[in-house]
Amino acid sequence: MADFEERRLPVGIQSFKEIRRNNYAYVDKTEIVWNLVNRGKKYNYLSRPRRFGKSLLVDTLQTYFEGRSDLFEGLKIMNLEKEWKKSPVIRLDMSRAGASEKTIRSYLSMAFSREEAKYGIAMHEGASLADRFDTIIQTACQQTGESVAILIDEYDSPLQHSWKTPDHEACTAVYREVFAILKADDEYERFVFITGITKFTQISLFSVLNNLSNISFDEPFAAICGITTQEISDYFGPEVKAMGEANGWTEEETMVRLKTNYDGYHFCRSNMVDVYNPFSLVNALADKDIKNYWATSGATSLLLKFVDDMEIKLTDYDHSAILSTIIETSDVTGGGAELFLYQSGYLTIKGYMNGLYLLGFPNHEVRQELYETVLPALAMRKRGDIQSAQAYLYMHMYMGNTNEAKKFMKALIADVPYSNKKLASMDMEERYRLIMSTIFNAIGFRVEVERMLATGRIDMVVTTENYIYVIELKLAKNGGIAAAEKQIIDNRYTEPFKADKRKVIALAVELDDQGKGLVDWKQVGVTEQ
Repeated sequence: MADFEERRLPVGIQSFKEIRRNNYAYVDKTEIVWNLVNRGKKYNYLSRPRRFGKSLLVDTLQTYFEGRSDLFEGLKIMNLEKEWKKSPVIRLDMSRAGASEKTIRSYLSMAFSREEAKYGIAMHEGASLADRFDTIIQTACQQTGESVAILIDEYDSPLQHSWKTPDHEACTAVYREVFAILKADDEYERFVFITGITKFTQISLFSVLNNLSNISFDEPFAAICGITTQEISDYFGPEVKAMGEANGWTEEETMVRLKTNYDGYHFCRSNMVDVYNPFSLVNALADKDIKNYWATSGATSLLLKFVDDMEIKLTDYDHSAILSTIIETSDVTGGGAELFLYQSGYLTIKGYMNGLYLLGFPNHEVRQELYETVLPALAMRKRGDIQSAQAYLYMHMYMGNTNEAKKFMKALIADVPYSNKKLASMDMEERYRLIMSTIFNAIGFRVEVERMLATGRIDMVVTTENYIYVIELKLAKNGGIAAAEKQIIDNRYTEPFKADKRKVIALAVELDDQGKGLVDWKQVGVTEQ
């Protein structure tokens, strides 16, 4: 590893070649790469969330197949590979192919033209994309005397973006036409590797390539993308230390914050190694700051296309389950919301039992962004109309100014329980609990709804860096503030938090019976530790 002062972090860089040539920090995945290529399975598919290192993995594979041993000096693969045989490589990046039949054909034609020029291929005018692909594969093998490596990155990007549009069926037709060639040209191919986020099984990649090995859940490849805790220790120790020093945190405190916000992904039921989101982690270390990097890079753009009524159901997804047959084999278009949320990185594996995967949010970054995404729909307002109130609510709750915070909570929930007809199946107090917990989650606080104690059940516990808010909700007709205050005191709701170094504030909250909003809240007491 290069000296800390001499190297840079590869923020947004997906080229293995650039990372190695320009002395960027690199987490050595080359042993896993070698094992993937040399395990004896020719056709392979890997699903991982966006911005999780799939393109860097594809570029690493391309560099390996090109025989560029010079770029692997000092890495683990040097102890494994002895021949460094150069193979012809055909690489397609379908994230560049748009979301219509026209743009897909245009991209593939451009990509195939480059390959045809490389091998001196002259196709007749009007040749189909399938014929051109077939000719390229066979010619590359014949001219070099080596079988071809075919790498298809982000295969599903056009299909995701065209889903539920008139263009989708025409897009899938192009895939069926072109990629059926992969099986037909088996004898000319050394290795085929396909990456994506979601799985569309009706296209030829899955329906024709029936020998396609889905490594997405395989134990040896659980950490092929992303960064583990051990890898942070091995490769980013100086950056963790520098981040802590910049913020006045110990290295241990820095790791806790990184873990809380970016860790928690699991991709294999038999290898539950924690995996950090690499995009967020590297950005945080580069900026020496904790932010929602992954979410703000466009991660939520397709959510509402694949998940209906998410603002009502979101809490349920954090403790959900899905059959192994669905999560491992099903098409995203018919597998339900949980399947899309898992494949795209909003849910992760929390456990497994008897053919059932248990799912939940992986970390705080994902949780906050999901709640922030659904809040406008729940509040029935545009995001821009509520951002100021959210900011002021955050500031005053963060500082413990409950009287000022109350004004902005009132503004955010006024009339919402009454006006949002999607909430009609819930009783009124349940509606308020959903709306308030969504607001607190959306501004970045930790929220626990219906916290069970031996003495009773707290409606909501909201934690910030300096405060723990114990919140009890009561409709006006059920006694309002007086009844909520009595329940807090009689059931000793603040007792479990006395050992915590943060201040405890209990809030007795009164809500309008007809769903018109927050009537008032009262600070029952503050316990100083």
